Amino acid sequence: MGSVPDTSSPAFAERSPVSRAFDTFAATFTRWAGSPYAFGLASLSIAVWLICGPVFHFSEDWQLVVNTGTTVVTFLMVFLIQQSQNKDSVAVHLKLNELLAAQKNASNRLIGIEDASEDDLRRVANAYMELAETAARRHADDPDLAHSIEVARRHVGDGPSRTAKTRHRDYGSARDADEK
Repeated sequence: MGSVPDTSSPAFAERSPVSRAFDTFAATFTRWAGSPYAFGLASLSIAVWLICGPVFHFSEDWQLVVNTGTTVVTFLMVFLIQQSQNKDSVAVHLKLNELLAAQKNASNRLIGIEDASEDDLRRVANAYMELAETAARRHADDPDLAHSIEVARRHVGDGPSRTAKTRHRDYGSARDADEK
């Protein structure tokens, strides 16, 4: 899959004319395919096929026409929809990265995590679940205490003996990354 770089790679922004043309075509076609006109055309096609049934005596060839047609359309639509879904997914990740970068208390470690392996994602999700449960147990009387993962880390795992400078170095924030 060397033709599709990771979203965290600078090469992701570089696009060939073929990629741009396919993206434009896929976006236009998937918007049209989800329109009432496309649904009407598909319904009309099925109605014409059904009406032709008695003319062709409901033969195997008559059935083969609709089976082949729907198979080809479905096969091609998978690729067009996947292209649009990939583009939407990248856009959502970029928006989330911007939100992380804009929050001074947010950890920037998760920017680009969408390129991690599934096992890595599961480990990170489990770590956050454990962190949230521990914070909830330790600070049940103050629900605002662990409003961010950084605050939760300070109050759950680090304890009061750690200095702010140590926490700053270990966990950093999006603002910290900008200052370096």
